[in-house]
Amino acid sequence: MPDLNEAAEEVHERVHSINPFMNRDAYPQRSLVAYKLCTAASWLLVVATSIYYDFEKPHEGKHHRDTIWGQNRRRHTPFALNSAITSVYWIVLFVLQVGYCWHLYASNNTYVHAAANVGSHFILHNLLLFGFIHLWVRSHFWLAEMLLIINFANLSAAYFRHSKTPRFIHIPVVSGPLAWNFVALYWCGAAAVNAHNLVARIFANIAIWGILGYGMFFLVAFKDYTMGFELSVLAASLGVAQFLTHVFALQCIFAFVIMGLLFLFSIAVGVPGLVGKDPFKRGEIVSEDRERAPLL
Repeated sequence: MPDLNEAAEEVHERVHSINPFMNRDAYPQRSLVAYKLCTAASWLLVVATSIYYDFEKPHEGKHHRDTIWGQNRRRHTPFALNSAITSVYWIVLFVLQVGYCWHLYASNNTYVHAAANVGSHFILHNLLLFGFIHLWVRSHFWLAEMLLIINFANLSAAYFRHSKTPRFIHIPVVSGPLAWNFVALYWCGAAAVNAHNLVARIFANIAIWGILGYGMFFLVAFKDYTMGFELSVLAASLGVAQFLTHVFALQCIFAFVIMGLLFLFSIAVGVPGLVGKDPFKRGEIVSEDRERAPLL
């Protein structure tokens, strides 16, 4: 009679061997080839889709159809974003993601391993973002919100499981998309409920402080100033969008206050670490962990 413990162990190992999100000490060549192809293909898919729907409306669907920023103007909620600032944010992110994809081809095995570790999360993020864009431009806001929630879980898992990833991978693959996804939950959720009445605006004036709380969490717990800077840019986008339509709205004032606080705290956290004079006593995970020192 076979040993049940050995059989269970074998099943466990086989399951983990096919789990694309599993951490590995080394990747076989065929896995690396798959990552190279899938990361490039999924990245091109998202970039092409984003560019197309920036300028073109979809031609099918029962609900109202518009471009990405056309929907943002049509559903100008308390969490509507400025198209120029958010577009620049994503252009920079897309360019940095090219650098990430390049590290899968690097001759340095340490870089290749670090890039491959987050590859599955990056591919899934691209596919979910691709689906989100298609749903957003076709006014399927609740389904779009559901994909954002799934992507939030995916990117959060990537962050906490790979917090020692070097910055040139961490920013374009983990913190940059995660910061936007968090703000997009507000953006799409407000569009889904068509938040225009007084109650919705009061709730939005309270909920917006979640952006500050979320950014401070990463600044304090992880010393991750990249999240602070990214969220401050997105808060600026929100503030500008609100200012251009409601000059004296509280949402506009709160957004700029949050932007300023996150920016200042990010400088306070980031600059001392970068110059090697960190006065703060805190957990070192992203910027100064010795385990990833050879990668910097």
